[in-house]
Amino acid sequence: MSSSEEDVPLVRANGRANPTPPLVKSNGKSPINGDLDPGVSVRFGAVQDDDVKMGDAHGDAHSVSKRKSRASIDQKKSYAEQESSDEDDQPLSKRRRTSVKHEDPETDDDVPLALNGRKLPKASETAIGEESDSDVPIERKLSAQKKKIEAKAKADAPAARKAAASKKEAKSATTKKQTNGVKKEQVGDKSALKKAKAVPDTLKKGTSKVKAESADVDEKDEDEEEYRWWDDPTKGDGTKKWMTLEHNGVVFPPPYEPLPKNVKLKYDGVPVTLHPEAEEVAGFFGSMLNSTHNVENPVFQKNFFADFKDILKKTGGAKDAQGNKIEIKEFAKCDFKPIFEFYDAQREEKRNLPAAEKKAIKAKKDEDEAPYQFCMWDGRKQKVGNFRVEPPSLFRGRGEHPKTGHVKTRVQPEQITINIGKEATVPPPPPGHNWKEVKHDQEGTWLAMWQENINGNYKYVMLAANSDVKGQSDFKKFEKARELKKYIDKIRKDYQKNLKNDLMVERQKATAVYLIDQFALRAGNEKGEDEAETVGCCSLKYENISLKPPSTVVFDFLGKDSIRFYDEVQVDPQVFKNLKIFKKAPKKNGDEVFDRLTTSALNKHLQNYMPGLTAKVFRTYNASFTMSNLLQEMKATGTIPEKVKAYNDANRRVAILCNHKRTVTAGHANAMEKMSERIKGLRYQKWRLKMQMLDLEPNLKKKKGAAFFERDEDLDMEWIKEHQTFLIEEQTQKIKKKFEKDNEKRVADGEKEMKVSELNERLEVVKEMEKKFTKENKSGKVEAEGRGPTVEKLEANITKLDHRIDTMSVQAQDKEDNKEVALGTSKINYIDPRLTVVFSKKFNVPIEKFFSKALREKFEWAIKSVDEDWEF
Repeated sequence: MSSSEEDVPLVRANGRANPTPPLVKSNGKSPINGDLDPGVSVRFGAVQDDDVKMGDAHGDAHSVSKRKSRASIDQKKSYAEQESSDEDDQPLSKRRRTSVKHEDPETDDDVPLALNGRKLPKASETAIGEESDSDVPIERKLSAQKKKIEAKAKADAPAARKAAASKKEAKSATTKKQTNGVKKEQVGDKSALKKAKAVPDTLKKGTSKVKAESADVDEKDEDEEEYRWWDDPTKGDGTKKWMTLEHNGVVFPPPYEPLPKNVKLKYDGVPVTLHPEAEEVAGFFGSMLNSTHNVENPVFQKNFFADFKDILKKTGGAKDAQGNKIEIKEFAKCDFKPIFEFYDAQREEKRNLPAAEKKAIKAKKDEDEAPYQFCMWDGRKQKVGNFRVEPPSLFRGRGEHPKTGHVKTRVQPEQITINIGKEATVPPPPPGHNWKEVKHDQEGTWLAMWQENINGNYKYVMLAANSDVKGQSDFKKFEKARELKKYIDKIRKDYQKNLKNDLMVERQKATAVYLIDQFALRAGNEKGEDEAETVGCCSLKYENISLKPPSTVVFDFLGKDSIRFYDEVQVDPQVFKNLKIFKKAPKKNGDEVFDRLTTSALNKHLQNYMPGLTAKVFRTYNASFTMSNLLQEMKATGTIPEKVKAYNDANRRVAILCNHKRTVTAGHANAMEKMSERIKGLRYQKWRLKMQMLDLEPNLKKKKGAAFFERDEDLDMEWIKEHQTFLIEEQTQKIKKKFEKDNEKRVADGEKEMKVSELNERLEVVKEMEKKFTKENKSGKVEAEGRGPTVEKLEANITKLDHRIDTMSVQAQDKEDNKEVALGTSKINYIDPRLTVVFSKKFNVPIEKFFSKALREKFEWAIKSVDEDWEF
């Protein structure tokens, strides 16, 4: 069967259909692991040696086709705006590639570059472990819940379709307009356009009005009516995103300042002089010697040194003090320590600047950048997100990126394209330079763009996350996921049916949709020859899938951001059979499993069910629908921290069921140890208070019992002495910092600084503390402290400490439970923020407990548009 014969039935060489192997018992369960449901992760570790090795089960090599990774085709550039990325909130998330394989890249998932040609890490290095208190993984415990949620989705879909149809009929039957605080001027209103065309004072450089407004970016005109765009039915109907657009361009990084003459790179012990361009690159590496994760990475070193040698060759190389040429051949002979020491001293000096001076520097920076912080979009003032051009540096990348260490070159104005209204004044480029191009692309929401040199991606200056345009993009994303509710039952019914389709292309399509829906796999883009091997569902290679009969599949590949995706899952027996067929000989390592399918073809298939439906919508739908069901069943009670933990528990279930996993961070153990020490410290304080009660009333030991006054077993004398040393040092640092701040304030107010004798006098408190601890350790008694101490006051303080210990213990447990799941990813990108608002209002938990200030601005539309009865 040739790769082009997509309509040829899936048959044997002898013309008979392949029989289905007896993988399923009559009761619907597999012979092995019969207690597990398909669609559930069963990860227990790496694949064992006895795993299935795929061979040609039926026929010779000529009976089954194979196809290598498809060749890349050139992508025609388009400046039309795409939807905001599901993966992050960065304004530059709209990326483009110089080489892609799909014929329809606009609909593909965005999977960044990855490890190129390097071996994957061992499974044990990234495997998500089981619960500490059980031998049964949480995924298996949640299998019944997942099945229940899917059944509810199937039951809800017909009602959702019916409700949508009724709403459509009602809408067509009435022409009544809603106001809801929406401004009366519409996009086509001439008066509004005329008003927008006038260049506002806020965009004129150097005006006092700009300075005043930039001082508080949240400040709004009192006379300006709040624009509730989420209630505006006319918004977003057309393809044009704006009618008028004015802005002041971008802010470039400062030029390079050469190192002092006494600070030089040493090669084989000899200080060398470099051209400023080469010296700047050497400084990139030298300044980050404290980042051992990067500078000790062999790939980082190799890529940096290759670029460094190229720049040396271009700029005339290195010379010694006498002007003799020094050829730099070996990285190991390069000594960057003098450069690091110089930049580290600069950083330390900056850290130690007086608070007043730091404030003045920031104020000057804000004043200089004020004209760039806002634009006028259809006559409305909007905040710009990333108006600063990225400075040159060494590329780091996420995960195990193969290009880490390469030099990110300085972006020149000649590389930048400006997007602005036809009637607006084009911002001038820096003196002596020109813009690459000036466009008037009304379909794009970008203000400026350029192509970076590392991956060839396009970087965009976009509006801030809290702007109307970005908010509308998020709103549309979650509304599209809500719309999928109406069709999910039909989609699942169809792909279950087509898992046995006679046509290979249809069977591959159904299997891919199953994996994307059940295991939250990204669809995946194909890569050009110069790109790294990150993959998604449609671009899975032979070696990325291992099969363990009767129905277990092990995925092991580098996914988005070069992050390893490793999971062992239980699948539908027919899906297992299909994958076995898709991997059939003569396929081998490097060949694609889904050789009849592209991401764009899959997305076009999905759009037959629902306009605008793509593979990535399933992740948002499954996360939001799951969270919605969990919230309906939730009974959050207790304190605020306990309610927050209940929310996080639900979020964690979503992350696990939707496969939003992560590896445990390097600093997790250290962070948990610090929290544990803080809790032990509180318990030590509690014990001291009890001993002070005994000091006031010794007979309390009989009244309350000796057990009440016993010290916890883990608070032994060795730990107590260490903790006391810590408390003494902590108090010393507090006094010194307070002394420095008081002196800074006096200088700012024109008063004389306090003398060192004042500091020594303040430190007497520490000496008294040290004496007190020594006496307590010898006598085993603690004298009552404070003004007018009483047993009642001490008991009240113990109650407060108990509350703090309980709160911190809940937080510690929450942190430990969340170490292997990406709650932030779920909460920000996949769970509809309106569901978090519903929880906040329903259980009286401040929204600040879930969303930072930046997220509250980003999700203002969600916070203001729903009440506690809203449903996804």
